[in-house]
Amino acid sequence: MEYDREGPQLPTARGPLSAAVGSYLLGAGPLPAPEAVAAAPAYGDDLQLALYQCYELHYRGFAGVSPGLEWDPDLLRTRAGLEDRFLSALRADTQVHDTVEDAVGDLLVEPVDGKGVSHFLRDEGELWHVREYAAQRSLYHLKEADPHAWVLPRLWGRAKAAMAAVEFDEYGGGRPDRVHARLFADLMTDLGLDTTYGRHLDAASAECLATVNMMSLFGLHRSLRGALVGHFAAVEITSSPGSRRLAEAMRRTGAGPAAEHFYDEHVEADAVHEQIVRHEVIDGLLEQEPHLAADVAFGIDATGHLEDRFGARLLADWRAGRSSLRTPLPRAPHEPSETSHIS
Repeated sequence: MEYDREGPQLPTARGPLSAAVGSYLLGAGPLPAPEAVAAAPAYGDDLQLALYQCYELHYRGFAGVSPGLEWDPDLLRTRAGLEDRFLSALRADTQVHDTVEDAVGDLLVEPVDGKGVSHFLRDEGELWHVREYAAQRSLYHLKEADPHAWVLPRLWGRAKAAMAAVEFDEYGGGRPDRVHARLFADLMTDLGLDTTYGRHLDAASAECLATVNMMSLFGLHRSLRGALVGHFAAVEITSSPGSRRLAEAMRRTGAGPAAEHFYDEHVEADAVHEQIVRHEVIDGLLEQEPHLAADVAFGIDATGHLEDRFGARLLADWRAGRSSLRTPLPRAPHEPSETSHIS
């Protein structure tokens, strides 16, 4: 049997589901029982990590795991159970706008007294907050455009052409040094973080894993193509103002020139992308498939729901003076030695 020699290491289990999936990937044990999957907390560490492990086989896999398991029927049945638990919770917990226009309209309104993570990092965050944020976000940014690319074969006409145009920018416009995942790795280098793909999986919270798993869930299922377009719209429309605040945070904390550049780049690029996504991707999709409007709105609002959960977790930990990570980061060479957030 062929095994991947490269790729990230399998993560440390966080409960019986993720332990069983990890063991199965190594050929060392059975998959979890369907009853155990159905009973697990939908947003909990164990289920989210088990689902992340299943999805990662469609990206770069894991060292020591056979690439043939990507389409293993038993593993796919387990993944379907995990997905059903997660998607059912998302549908139950997300307050969905009545129309796509209403959902997009709310995204375009910047609150006067914003209190989110980007506001915190801009106004009062310290370098250790910035480093923790980057470590967790690396699970998304080092595969930034990949889950969205899965929707391209499921679109056509205006929506497909516009989606491909935005993705082309995300992949650097044909220049490998401009790929956004590469730019984020440069940001991590400035912050003294290990840039190895998947390196910070063990440190990331369940709330962070859920934001990444949702992208894979929407991207891998043709039936959820409308939700994926909604997620993409939410990301692109909110990115420019958020990136402006994060660029200011990088400058204020002395994160470094590559760190500043990553967010400066997104301020400009995503301001353009916002217009394309709103007027070409969404409008083009709904022109062809108007019945997907409710799915697009769900994708927008489910993205906001999970981002709010992740932000609340970060801010609760940071305001209490504690790390948001499950495992601490080594101190950066330029980080003050007196920081005491790591227990």
